[in-house]
Amino acid sequence: MRNKAKINRQSSNQTTCYVIAYDISDDRRRTKVHQVLMGFGKWTQYSLFECFLTRKQLILLRSKLAVHLNASQDSVRFYPMCANCIEKVETVGGSLPTEELLFVV
Repeated sequence: MRNKAKINRQSSNQTTCYVIAYDISDDRRRTKVHQVLMGFGKWTQYSLFECFLTRKQLILLRSKLAVHLNASQDSVRFYPMCANCIEKVETVGGSLPTEELLFVV
């Protein structure tokens, strides 16, 4: 029983890379969703984020997004990526999105 608890604890701390894409027509809701996602991952394209999340973080993210979504109009897709797939990602062209801010006090 002790080994099983240890395995469950380890698997709950493992991260998975998720490519998260969203299609939201309303500017206000889209901005809110963007702000939530900025707290969880890297903004890579205009409506696309890459997030390394544990299962717990994924559940938290989905609940935070649900507050801002209109189910009949908005779409957010979560694409989990295996380690082999991450190694094969290719980027063509320059990078536009950044929004990485650092404040030194």
